[in-house]
Amino acid sequence: MKSEIVQLLEKALDLNEEEANAITECIPIKTYSRGQMLLREGQVSNESYFNISGLVRKYYLVDGEEKTTDFYAEQDAISSLRSYHLKIPSNHYLECIEDCKLAILSREKEQELFKRVSGFETLCRVSVEEELGTHQDKLAQFMISSPEQRYVSLMENRPELLQRVPQYHLASYLGVKPESLSRIRKRIARK
Repeated sequence: MKSEIVQLLEKALDLNEEEANAITECIPIKTYSRGQMLLREGQVSNESYFNISGLVRKYYLVDGEEKTTDFYAEQDAISSLRSYHLKIPSNHYLECIEDCKLAILSREKEQELFKRVSGFETLCRVSVEEELGTHQDKLAQFMISSPEQRYVSLMENRPELLQRVPQYHLASYLGVKPESLSRIRKRIARK
């Protein structure tokens, strides 16, 4: 039986049996409990992840306050790119906010798969480029929109987060206090 990660990668790559076996061997799947940390500020990231199920939150600690900058749901790649590629300490945290099942790729196994699996390196590069473009768009949208516009955008583009994420994390993600988010939600409900 093919591993879940092989099944997912076969949507983008034509894998022969040897390549599928290499992926199964090099990319283990592990479960994590709600509240478990994947990465802490100051640690060097040696792994990247692919989310099979669950929800992971990325946040920064600023003057003792958590500032959420991203949520990674099913089918999302999770990585601290600068820390992972430059081998420098992370400036943020990655936390499982639900029980998660994640595929894990270490730096060493990534290099091995680049050699053993045709097209894997290209797939990774294209994925990183797409992710960079998405993050550039998200940052620009955040900078030019009001908190209410950000909430409406979240309702339209990622409505599942409204049910899965505690309000205080959503407020942080939108750049407001929980009380302000409550007022925004009430205003929108009245419209």
